[in-house]
Amino acid sequence: MVAPIQISATGQISNALRSQFGKVAVLMGGISAEREISLLSGAAVLKGLQDKGVDAHCVDANPNNIGGLKAMGFNRAFIILHGRWGEDGVVQGALQAIDLPYTGSGVLGCALAMDKVRTKQVWQSLGLPTAKYRVLNSEADLEGVIEELGLPIFLKPAREGSSVGVAKVTQESELLEAYRVSAQVGDQVLAEQFIAGAELTCTILKGQALPVIRMSTDNEFYDYQAKYQSDDTEYFCPAGLDDALEQQVRALALSAFNALDCSVWGRVDVMLDEHNQPLLLEVNTVPGMTTHSLVPMAAKVTGRSFEELVLEILETTLDIELKQQGGQT
Repeated sequence: MVAPIQISATGQISNALRSQFGKVAVLMGGISAEREISLLSGAAVLKGLQDKGVDAHCVDANPNNIGGLKAMGFNRAFIILHGRWGEDGVVQGALQAIDLPYTGSGVLGCALAMDKVRTKQVWQSLGLPTAKYRVLNSEADLEGVIEELGLPIFLKPAREGSSVGVAKVTQESELLEAYRVSAQVGDQVLAEQFIAGAELTCTILKGQALPVIRMSTDNEFYDYQAKYQSDDTEYFCPAGLDDALEQQVRALALSAFNALDCSVWGRVDVMLDEHNQPLLLEVNTVPGMTTHSLVPMAAKVTGRSFEELVLEILETTLDIELKQQGGQT
């Protein structure tokens, strides 16, 4: 294990650690539907690292430049790409192919977590509680879905995040159009039961579950607008749960994260049902890091500043580098 981060009196990292980090690529932007959010997250991460003295640089990542990062003199990468291509294991695999250490989960964890259907199948195989669902591969699969899951139901692309393409169906006449909207974003669509209880999220950082956050919005659900644009969305951390339920949600979130072979950092979304029992929704392996984002909120409650948070995530790449070097000897 690497030593804890040493911060000087000026608030910056030591020269020795700066030398260990070397030149850092902050991979942002990308080619997914979540590009704009990734640019906002990336700008915040870049500033946080630079403010601590890290030699960090913006890289607007795309399939044409990702393989040349090592040739450009970069020693490691902070991945802050959201959605397909950046969060689904593709970029992680490309970086592994050039032996460039990177932040966050590996190929398998990212690929599983990005696919909501496979995520649920893994959780179900381990007996972890998750919302009821049905997989929709075509319009023909809509037959009987309301009878099975009830109303309202959510339709969401199986391999997108940030609520892109998500629709809430409150009556049968809306079902076909909602399916078509979701299917435009991704070929496979997940129909998921509506859960009426509190909406929660739990950050996982280096094997620990941070305090749970409860979200409250006047929107129909915690959608894209509520996440990234609204100033009226409310966040509660501590979440206002009793201690036993708080610990139950944290333990469940950590189990769900580990079940998908995720690592380093991420966020697990959970709903409480009418009996206050937690049900798993999904895992984000590269969560948002904007001014409206949830991971920095949870980290702040534990005493971590934003700058300390991004440094702590980046520091994990030093361990990865040591393992790579060990495997080469």
